[in-house]
Amino acid sequence: MLTQLSRLSVEADGRYATAEELQFINNYFQTFDWRLSAYEKITKAEAEILARTEAKMRDIDPSLFQNASGDFTPTWRKDIIQLLTFATATLLVDDQERLREGMLIWHATIAKSYKFERTCKITFEVMPEVVKEFLTSEEAALFNPILTLNQIVLG
Repeated sequence: MLTQLSRLSVEADGRYATAEELQFINNYFQTFDWRLSAYEKITKAEAEILARTEAKMRDIDPSLFQNASGDFTPTWRKDIIQLLTFATATLLVDDQERLREGMLIWHATIAKSYKFERTCKITFEVMPEVVKEFLTSEEAALFNPILTLNQIVLG
């Protein structure tokens, strides 16, 4: 939304925006209640989402949080909280482009340098299943594309 508004302000400089150019605003407001509700639910359930995601990941591969330096679970938790926070903010403002350019590309560089790609991939395969337990189908439909973007960029 913010990126689209910024782009529109440049493209429509000196003229009125057309109805077609403003359609994204209407679309946003039609989904705003679901976005806000999902934002509040995820914020409230952050610790539980993290714990369930981690447990399911350990079921998949108990050594997933191990590397040559040892157990990196605390680092994973810190990073995933940050990524979940940004993903949830992205849901609220509907701006995946800003997420991708502002956070995910930077985080992908870090993940690659520490060889965390497999852990990231599995995190964002498992997390949508977990988050879905806390959201309505409409809310999940808005949030899952953001988690998919995380998986694509990070995994």
